[in-house]
Amino acid sequence: MKKLARRWRRTRDGGDDDDEDDDKLVLPTFDDIDSRPIDTQEQEEYVRSLEEAHAQQSRQWKSVFAILLICYGGFLFYSIFQQFMSPWELRYHAYFMEDLKSWMVISAEWIAIMTCCLSIVGLLDKKNDHRRWFWYSCVPGSALTIFWLYYLLRLPKFRWDAIWLPFGPLCGAGICLYVDHLLEESSEEVKKLRNYMYAYKAR
Repeated sequence: MKKLARRWRRTRDGGDDDDEDDDKLVLPTFDDIDSRPIDTQEQEEYVRSLEEAHAQQSRQWKSVFAILLICYGGFLFYSIFQQFMSPWELRYHAYFMEDLKSWMVISAEWIAIMTCCLSIVGLLDKKNDHRRWFWYSCVPGSALTIFWLYYLLRLPKFRWDAIWLPFGPLCGAGICLYVDHLLEESSEEVKKLRNYMYAYKAR
């Protein structure tokens, strides 16, 4: 999207040297194909097409990560069910059977599900302050990281196959925050294009 947006930021032919920097921030006034002038309506269509493409890509990426988090939350729910019905049967739970009680494991995984839910809300929320949900999810995610790492380090041998327990929920929140940041940058690029178009109209 950024590459597509930068295509429209080209220098306008002519003009004074003092206006050279400003001209670079204006949409093109000539078509590259046949060198015919691009009128205001065509510029509006270009910008609108970029806005629609960005909105579609934003929905797609947010849907993908929301589905991944839902799947991860479903796996955690299965893990809770197994721990409740058959305590310590799962291998990554059995590592901690000497140090933790069953209710502590179940509670930790419920908190992990809550962390995922907060991230999903942030992805689906269309308000301007939706990013706060990602920061909210980082709080329980960080607490889980400290909790699980403490007990992982107490094991006689560090179990790398259980490393997702401390870092899974926190990484999920961090990745969602990063993806949202990239989409926001792309959105700002498109908004700048519309502002450049309005600035050119005012000349």
